Amino acid sequence: MNVIGSPIITWTKVCSLNVSERKVYIDRFTQVLAVVTLILAIVIGGCSSDEGTGEKQSSGRSARNRGEHDRNGSEHDGEGGEHGTEGEESGTQLGLNDIYDKIRNGVRLTIAYDAQSNSFNGTVQNTTNKTLQRVRVEVHLSNGKELGPTTPADLAPGERADVKLTATSKNFNGWTAHPEVGTGEHDIGERRGQHDREGRVEHE
Repeated sequence: MNVIGSPIITWTKVCSLNVSERKVYIDRFTQVLAVVTLILAIVIGGCSSDEGTGEKQSSGRSARNRGEHDRNGSEHDGEGGEHGTEGEESGTQLGLNDIYDKIRNGVRLTIAYDAQSNSFNGTVQNTTNKTLQRVRVEVHLSNGKELGPTTPADLAPGERADVKLTATSKNFNGWTAHPEVGTGEHDIGERRGQHDREGRVEHE
């Protein structure tokens, strides 16, 4: 009876083997068991590695998505804040004969350039039903100069104030403007020494 070549036999057949055959069979069975154990370990390890990679990729995508949302949220906050005017500062500029008339942060700013006095004149009006604090105006010229901000003034609901910003030179051919509301980086006390400008707000 040749059972040495068979890895699996019944217990009765094992008991019928002599000592040397039984030893050979046990050694062969041990080798087969070791190979099966090794294969299972490789398969399980490969599955765990795939799962880990998938989790890392998913985590990476989530982090990138969160980063994009955070950046988008910051941009939107900037648009709605006291200085949410980057588009106006860096966007298409107006010609010297154009009139700026827009509502921003509850303030309607109407302003135009007067070549004779080399100044920008107009009005700001509170279009909300609450008092707007520290309303001020800036004008950005095409030559990189910035006029203002004007002296901050509190505007009651519906209240209007005159605005005048005078340029120190005429070497510009475009401009844009925007109002600011509240306390921020453009506070007049911090900005007065940084720009060569003058501004005035006169209440009607």
